[in-house]
Amino acid sequence: MAQEFFINSQSLENKVRQLLPSQGGLGQGFDLSASTQIIPIIDLTESAEGSNLRQDLQKASSFNDITAYSATTGTNTIINNTGYFQIIGSYTGYTGSVADASIILNDGSSTKTLIRYAISASGYNSQIHNNFVHMVFLGAGHTLQISASNIQVYGSFRQIASIDGTLTDPT
Repeated sequence: MAQEFFINSQSLENKVRQLLPSQGGLGQGFDLSASTQIIPIIDLTESAEGSNLRQDLQKASSFNDITAYSATTGTNTIINNTGYFQIIGSYTGYTGSVADASIILNDGSSTKTLIRYAISASGYNSQIHNNFVHMVFLGAGHTLQISASNIQVYGSFRQIASIDGTLTDPT
């Protein structure tokens, strides 16, 4: 015979509301409960969150969803929308000269460097090439910038979720 236990946890109730927005979470007058009886479970998490794709497939690039960018000199604003973004790209420079590239987060009054790639001058004049992938969140008024000096930075970005976390499937 199974026993039933009632659970009073605000954090669990908040998670149910987050995962099941179409059902309004638990609603009024309902409690979470646990049972000692074994019940088979079907995981509907992806559907409840608004996506029917696996997480790795949801981040796929597509012709309609990517925006290409390039930077070779100066500082360029690449993204000025809110949300979660996947940025992919590469930088290419030569070891015979001093060169650097930075990915910068800007809140309108100050900046923070997410990552900086630097090449220092040496006696050899060989090409250096490196790829990168970054995930960033941009809030209201924030931008993502690429700064380049004597280096070529090319790539694309794609919004993977809106500011409230709603996943954006590729189209």
